[in-house]
Amino acid sequence: MKKAWSILPDEWKPILKERGMRAFRADQILQALYRDYITDWDQATTLPKDFREQLKTEFPITKTKTLEVSKSSDGTQKLLIGLEDGESVETVLIPATGRFTQCISTQVGCGMGCAFCASGARGVVRSLTADEIVAEYMAGRALGEITNLVVMGMGEPFANYDETMRALKLINAGRGPNLGARHITLSTCGVVPGFAKLAAEGIQFELSVSLHAPNDALRNELMPVNKRWPIDELLAACAAYTKATKRIITFEYTVIKGVNDSRECAEELARQVKRVPMAKVNLIPLSPVSHRPDFKTPDERTMLMFLDVLMKNHVQTMLRRSRGKDADAACGQLRLRRLTKSIPPPIQIT
Repeated sequence: MKKAWSILPDEWKPILKERGMRAFRADQILQALYRDYITDWDQATTLPKDFREQLKTEFPITKTKTLEVSKSSDGTQKLLIGLEDGESVETVLIPATGRFTQCISTQVGCGMGCAFCASGARGVVRSLTADEIVAEYMAGRALGEITNLVVMGMGEPFANYDETMRALKLINAGRGPNLGARHITLSTCGVVPGFAKLAAEGIQFELSVSLHAPNDALRNELMPVNKRWPIDELLAACAAYTKATKRIITFEYTVIKGVNDSRECAEELARQVKRVPMAKVNLIPLSPVSHRPDFKTPDERTMLMFLDVLMKNHVQTMLRRSRGKDADAACGQLRLRRLTKSIPPPIQIT
């Protein structure tokens, strides 16, 4: 059984032909799903009732439920989305002038184990299917017209490559939601095999790499993935990607007080990213996470020092401001908080 939100627009006509249905029904289906944004086939009133019943049985629309909404004073909203099997994922909606950005997840939890990320605090449960990823987008779309999509939520997209790409191709499709490829950004923590696979797709999705440390010793502590694909191998893959695609890679660098915020780190970071043509850096002050109270947010002076060092080394750099701190907007925090509440404290044996 295929879910409706996992079927690419061009796949509908062959499916209908196999069932003896007329081709124009495909256009009606696409209109209902991606222009009328139906969440139940009964809402597709242009389709005959008996055909709607058939669609319910063979191609059901994925059901989700918003379990919790956390709103920030800056307008950021985080939704905890309940899935059909009882698991949950997070999606974040970030408003700005002329933009409405949605951050989506690709896995329930995360297996990468980055030290400062709440998504991986309890490991990975499972990967999302393409229809579940599209369902996240639809939940966000219900709250406003999405202008930008970033795959930076829970999970590692390259660890769920096929389902993630099917979902993004559907969201990008002209006869689907029709969100432009350059308005869709994937973020990886450095799963090197994914770079060549993405380059071979020939789609102009944006790519960002979570770097967060300028050398192997520090990155091994913060990001266990570095032990599998160390910085030299990662940067070589990045350089090959930019050469093949002529696309910019953005390196994400979360600055953590007393950990990776020294001038020496800034200078080493500048040297490293200059090994990749067409690279730029996003500097992000840490959003505190409950499971690592020892990790602190750097002060403004430190962030400006870091920015100054990179700019003086001719590295294109953007200083990002944290959004949604009062909405638990860092990846995985809302789910982690809910899980923690639902698990009883351990029994004390005396």
